[in-house]
Amino acid sequence: MILEKLPLTETNQFDPIFLDYLAGEPKLKPFYHRSPHLESLAEQIAEKQLSTEQRATLVEVLQQQYQSLETTSAVAENIRALAGDKTFTVTTGHQLNIFTGPLYFIYKIVTVINACRRLQEEYPHYHFVPVYWMASEDHDFEEISYFNLFGQTYTWETQQQGAVGRFHPNGLGKVLDALPESTAIFEKAYRQQETLADAVRYYVNELFGEQGLVVLDADNTRLKSSFVSVMKDDLLNHTAKQKVEETSAKLEGLEYKTQVFPREINLFYLWEESRERIVREGDTFQVLNTDYSFTEEELLRELKEYPERFSPNVILRPLYQEVILPNLAYVGGPSELSYWLQLKPVFEYYKTTFPLLMPRNFALIINKTNAKKLRKVDIPAADLFLDTQSLVKKFVEDNADTSISLKEEKAALAQLFEKIKEKARVVDGSLEGFIGSEANNSFKSLSNIEKRLKKAEEQNQETAVKQLEGLKEKLFPNGSLQERAENFLNFSINNPDFITELLNKLDPFDYQMHILNEGEEQ
Repeated sequence: MILEKLPLTETNQFDPIFLDYLAGEPKLKPFYHRSPHLESLAEQIAEKQLSTEQRATLVEVLQQQYQSLETTSAVAENIRALAGDKTFTVTTGHQLNIFTGPLYFIYKIVTVINACRRLQEEYPHYHFVPVYWMASEDHDFEEISYFNLFGQTYTWETQQQGAVGRFHPNGLGKVLDALPESTAIFEKAYRQQETLADAVRYYVNELFGEQGLVVLDADNTRLKSSFVSVMKDDLLNHTAKQKVEETSAKLEGLEYKTQVFPREINLFYLWEESRERIVREGDTFQVLNTDYSFTEEELLRELKEYPERFSPNVILRPLYQEVILPNLAYVGGPSELSYWLQLKPVFEYYKTTFPLLMPRNFALIINKTNAKKLRKVDIPAADLFLDTQSLVKKFVEDNADTSISLKEEKAALAQLFEKIKEKARVVDGSLEGFIGSEANNSFKSLSNIEKRLKKAEEQNQETAVKQLEGLKEKLFPNGSLQERAENFLNFSINNPDFITELLNKLDPFDYQMHILNEGEEQ
């Protein structure tokens, strides 16, 4: 597998706020704590604190969640190590997409594992644990209900509602039966586990247990208990709304687009098959779309006795994560890291260390079949990131027998008309406008000729152009990055070492596009 790298700025795929963050743009520095570089971790380690009691709770909860699984020694040791004050985590979070969902989910996990490996080498006196935080409380089922495999979309249909982590995965049997090939890991995950959260923990453990990845489900009474004071403040004082709105206004003043929008209350009420917003209406607190209603006293009693019934939204979830984990860095995609930039004052108010914001790995996989096609059209892999029109134009020009650009001819024509204008000024200055008009007509004629030349050349290269367009569509489905559409099974079914190769090739601290070509070995 050959590895090439391309700066993210040359991919034409990322928003300015994300690229500016990576470039260390000075105007963005007030919105994060430390830059996402290996050398920043020493100060982060010195600052991050988690009490012995919180660590003990975390370990007990994790051991309970892993009770029914066969764990590797690496996972078991990492969970035990979290009790010690020299152990820290690097965390990524993601929804419970069926069959892992888009390929970038795998890249997230690979990034946290490799980051911990590098940290272990750099700071051998500490212990580093990669963590996958399951978004088990999320209730947006539509986003997780499908995945793409070999050009076909498979969809899970169910009438279940509420937090998706609590769904029973039995309905996925129909999807399993429809797949072109059997997948043992997912068969056991979806046919033998009681909830979707259990199923995801199972298959992630099967895929990454040897690397010591720890999977955490924060939909837990004991973990929520440590977050009660923040949730109470949000219910009564709405601090997060104020802080995030102030930060968002500053970012927008710098002409950046903000990603998330706080509410007065940033909590849902989580109960059985329901996860609905809590809103204040006069002297009462109402759970939308339900009959649940509380006075302030009743709601605070409910929070104290049943903290698990309160679920943070996108504004408070990152804070919840950092309160219960000894976490140094959060690994996320461009949109995630962009909205984290809106949250720093919330962390400061609640006296919680703001983590390093690390971009996940970005990659384009060129399998053996597509590698052959790439060799046939004979273009650099980096050219594939051009839009289709620009890609074809460049390809045709590069492969034409003679130059089809009339750039030099246009320059010569401009010089010729300038000389004519000089002569006209001597004879009759009023002719200059007429000559200018004739010049414009001549330039238009040249442009039309150039277009005809390009079209003719495209026709001469029609077969190669069609091959190129087909390759572009394969690697960029519907014009999108491959990692946002394809599933890892597209690659692992034919290459059982696929994940191992990703772990060996992707650099967690090299924020570029990794182009991995399976056509040849280095």
